[in-house]
Amino acid sequence: MAHIINDDCVSCGSCEAECPVGAISQGEDKYVVDADACVDCGACEAACPTGAVQPE
Repeated sequence: MAHIINDDCVSCGSCEAECPVGAISQGEDKYVVDADACVDCGACEAACPTGAVQPE
């Protein structure tokens, strides 16, 4: 199961920097997770200062 990024995202980039497979990128108004690339490691969830990254 992939992680998702909700509307609490402040576009700080912490999650993108921690993703070991490059599954996170800047979207139009927040960061987004490519579900096909996500390996569900949880590194992004731990790095998010606002708790916007959650398991799907």
